[in-house]
Amino acid sequence: MRGLRNNGESLGYSALLALIVAGSTSTAHAAESDADTNASADSQIESVTVTARRREEAVQDVPLAVSVLNADTIEQTGTINVGRLTQLQPSVQFYSSNPRNSSVNIRGLGTPFGLTNDGIEPGVGIYIDQVYYNRNATATFDFLDVERVEILRGPQGTLYGKNTTAGAVNITSRKPTFTPEARVELTRGNYDYIQSKASVSGPLIGETLAGRLSASYTSRDGTIYNTATGQHINELDNRGVKGQLLWQASRDFKVTFSADYTEQDPIGYGQVWAKTGSTQRALNRQYDALAAASGNYQPPSFNPFDRLTDLDSPLTAIQQFGGASALAEWNIGSGQLTSVSAYRKWDWGPSNDRDFIGLPITTVSANPSKQRQYSQELRYADSGDKIDYVVGLYGFYQTVDTSGVQEQGPLASRWLLSGANANDPTILNGLRSENDIGLKNTSVAAFGQLTWHITDDLRLQPGLRVNYDKKEGKYIATVTNATNTPLTSAQRGVLAPQSYEPEFDDTNISGDFTVSYDLADDVLAYVTYARSFKSGGINLSGLPLDANNQPITAVETVDPEKTNHFEAGLKTQLFSQSLTLNLSAFWTDIDDYQATVTNSQANVIRGYLANAEQVRVRGVELELSARPLDNLNVFLNGAYTDHEYVKFPDAPCPPELSGGTAASAANPPSAPGTPGGFSPPSCDISGQWLPGVSKVALSYGFEYDLPLNALGPEGGAYFAFDGSYRSKFSSNPSRSIYTDVSGYSLANFRAGARFGDGWNVYGWVRNAFGKDYFEFLSTQSGSTGLVVAQLGDPRTYGLTVNKSF
Repeated sequence: MRGLRNNGESLGYSALLALIVAGSTSTAHAAESDADTNASADSQIESVTVTARRREEAVQDVPLAVSVLNADTIEQTGTINVGRLTQLQPSVQFYSSNPRNSSVNIRGLGTPFGLTNDGIEPGVGIYIDQVYYNRNATATFDFLDVERVEILRGPQGTLYGKNTTAGAVNITSRKPTFTPEARVELTRGNYDYIQSKASVSGPLIGETLAGRLSASYTSRDGTIYNTATGQHINELDNRGVKGQLLWQASRDFKVTFSADYTEQDPIGYGQVWAKTGSTQRALNRQYDALAAASGNYQPPSFNPFDRLTDLDSPLTAIQQFGGASALAEWNIGSGQLTSVSAYRKWDWGPSNDRDFIGLPITTVSANPSKQRQYSQELRYADSGDKIDYVVGLYGFYQTVDTSGVQEQGPLASRWLLSGANANDPTILNGLRSENDIGLKNTSVAAFGQLTWHITDDLRLQPGLRVNYDKKEGKYIATVTNATNTPLTSAQRGVLAPQSYEPEFDDTNISGDFTVSYDLADDVLAYVTYARSFKSGGINLSGLPLDANNQPITAVETVDPEKTNHFEAGLKTQLFSQSLTLNLSAFWTDIDDYQATVTNSQANVIRGYLANAEQVRVRGVELELSARPLDNLNVFLNGAYTDHEYVKFPDAPCPPELSGGTAASAANPPSAPGTPGGFSPPSCDISGQWLPGVSKVALSYGFEYDLPLNALGPEGGAYFAFDGSYRSKFSSNPSRSIYTDVSGYSLANFRAGARFGDGWNVYGWVRNAFGKDYFEFLSTQSGSTGLVVAQLGDPRTYGLTVNKSF
């Protein structure tokens, strides 16, 4: 598939997608353009329908903090996947060093910041066409023929398949239609960016069977140059296809069958040298001295925004993601019974450079993984004059099998050992750990939510969920050295043989209660309390070691998170519905917060899991959209988030307090960054920031449409801008002076023309002012003081042409 990267074949693939549409245009009817993408004399903001409460209703009638992005917004702003939502939704955070190690958070909560551990659940649920996707890697896949995306903020456990304690991203695809239609889109941009999308839909057998076929392809050269291999890395190379069949068996019964397959095969993901800082390791064992002793090594640039690296281990990130589902909807009595049956698979084939520089320290780091998941959901929903309700059952089963490999190179002794051992490369060269990791994850639940209309204006909405989770795992690390002799203590201190089989099971009861009241025709107020749980877990990345280099089995399992959530909101439409203003205020306390941590061992590359005693996240959010003129739409979304570890007295220490001799009563901890100093065994980070969360985040923009009759009915030109801002945030589990990421703003522009016959042509530029910014910073293992960076995209620009038939 890598041959598709050359220009001719990439364009050929784009043309192939277009052919999906070409055969249907002779019979397809010209579809009407969506109301919110054309100039209109009506100054009202169009009503948006969502299914956030598992039934269709206007978003302004839902007593919940929910945001909606329609297909046109998604496509025209370049929001190609869940990860790109951060530029439009201030409450969403996304960080990824590679697809497996991705974090999708809402209001700062969801997935522990850092390297992924298969033994726990994400706290933000990603649902595509009502199917729960267990892996955050889903966030890196291109949207495929999406109709809308709903972002639900706050606990959603009483209605959504898994107990989503932080929120949910609910993605709805365009469905098969009995009216023939087709869409095609082609994009060309700098960095040899090519994206093509196509879909066709229509009847197959009268008014009984309809089908839809969609495909997409995205390719872009990498934005970082690897001087060691002569390749550009961190590229895009994605392709996907989805087919759907709608069987309308009767007026009251229909089934939608879906199957999809997506593949990614980029050269990525790599980081760049960012800076160095002092730790408490001995001075001759910190980065500058180690680099000098390793042949006076220097990175290709000391300016990270030169976008140069010299990673000497192979970089691959192959993903194959697919599955099938059957969504059956049956009108029974006054309500509807829904069944969602699904199978998903995810195969992950990575290779990384985990020492982050062009030296043979860790020469192999790969954790290929295969996941299979099966889920079944049954729901019955009914709406009456006084009572609306949804009740359901949910079952989920998942297996994960990972075969990890880590091997040390000829300079590993120099960088990871001390004393005379540091000068003997044979000690660690060829030291190899082969890991056999497995997970069986079972979850079953019964849930329900009821809305009682006490009066036309006042409603009470209680919800309840009973959940059972069971996890069984294994972790077997077989460590060998180059001479096939018994391991020495120095070797065990770097790669420790381990074998354990953790288990966890638990039953919990979640609930929420919402009171909503219509203060006026277009003014809704609500208050909510939720008590929810995020399933406990098991450590599947290896256990920390004690002073004798033995695994600490007491931390095999991780307790469930326990959430108390309070929220109040106001949803309004004013001035004849030409202005929408929504406000929400929230306060979330979590006991036994699941955090990714490390220990003081020099070998730790993958973190393990632990519970922080308590964290708190609270804040306010604003959503404003207005149409002050018939042809002008503006929006402003904002979030202020106050976040902290309320109590975490035994947290891992930040880099500046790590790597030294163990402190004692006679030798208290040294000042941060003291070479050769004394390091505490743990640090009290109570009161410090959570990682990955900005206190202030904004998104804003406008679109102006100029009707032009010369372009046909409803044709016209338009100009649009969207921007975003995020203030400083910490990118280390324990806040460090070296890994705070400065705030930044991004600006995107687009301008184009819509034609009355369905054509839309526009040019775009993203990160228009070429802002240099870090997505996050991380540190090299072993307390060397090296800080590496994941870079945000540079300025990109291009031209997009699409047409609806």
